Formats: sequence, structure tokens, C-alpha cells
Amino acid sequence: MPRAKADFGTLHPCDFYTPDELLEEEQMYTVYEIARMLQGLEPEAEIDEETEAVLLDWAVPWVMNNSAELVVAEPPADTDPGYYGLKRGTDLADD
Repeated sequence: MPRAKADFGTLHPCDFYTPDELLEEEQMYTVYEIARMLQGLEPEAEIDEETEAVLLDWAVPWVMNNSAELVVAEPPADTDPGYYGLKRGTDLADD
């Protein structure tokens, strides 16, 4: 159900990090690590599964919206997540 803006004490801008602001150029990250970093946490921070699910709701669209600036790598095993990083120079064989 929608609520009136007046019901909220403080409103904040809906700003997100750019890939350059969030990711280190020479590192690759899982979507779980990106989710933590988008909230100002360390990539390896311990969080409960419920919180992680909520954070993923923010991270997946962020990855999709910034896909032109990212590269993706195959996971080390079929049960592992893929890895994402900044797209730079000669990262891709077809560039």
C-alpha cells in the first residue's frame, strides 16, 4: 500500500555506486560480495541468509544495469557463483 511522503521523517537520494567506485580494477567479485559492498560492508562480511537475500535484491539489478562496464568469469565449480569485475582494455579476447 502506498504511503505519503510525509509519513517518513527523512528521505534520501537513491544513489548507487558506479562500478569504478565500487570495484577494484584487478579483482573479480561474486554477486554476494558485490551485494555486501553496495551496503558498505567488506566483501567477506558474515551476514545471515535472510539479510543476504535482501541484499541480493539490490545487487542483481545493479549488475544488470552496469553490465556494459563489467566482465564475467565462469565459476570455479558448477555449484559456485560466477565472478564479475571491471571491463578494462584487453580483458576480452574479441575487443
